[in-house]
Amino acid sequence: MKFKIGVIVAVAVLLQTELRQLWQPLVHVDLPLVVVTYFALRRDVGESLLVGFFAGLAVDVFSKGLLGANGFALTLVAYLIAALATRVRLDNPLVRIPVLAGATALDAVLIVLLHRLFGQPSLESFAETTAYKLIATTAAGTFIFYLLDVFFSDRSRQRRHFAFRRRAARRSLVRR
Repeated sequence: MKFKIGVIVAVAVLLQTELRQLWQPLVHVDLPLVVVTYFALRRDVGESLLVGFFAGLAVDVFSKGLLGANGFALTLVAYLIAALATRVRLDNPLVRIPVLAGATALDAVLIVLLHRLFGQPSLESFAETTAYKLIATTAAGTFIFYLLDVFFSDRSRQRRHFAFRRRAARRSLVRR
């Protein structure tokens, strides 16, 4: 399971860096944020913090911005979403959409605040860039959430569980 998570994070970071060169509008889709949000919604706080930290640090290594800004922002987003998911039931796919939109907005605000705090150049048009990022990441993220649900579902365990229930039901019918 941990290997799958590492592969998903690595693929998200590599796609994030390479898709920008393929088609310019893909620059607004934040794939590592989508992956971090997905794992934070699974209610495992420790796992989501590690995923957020490593995904953010990997994005920082490939970007030319402030080293550690994405690591801090994604870790904080992962913690806040995981804390919310442990208190409120967020299993519904329709509820995940506003959570992802909020995570995108929070990530953008944190990145700008960190850049301004440390005197680094930030985006010129913050509102426009954040709006494009919010729309693109939320739209792509809903589809990616579905793919990750399919990839991480444990259908074999469910089949074994239901097979046991069917056998138990058959035994009770035979005894009558």
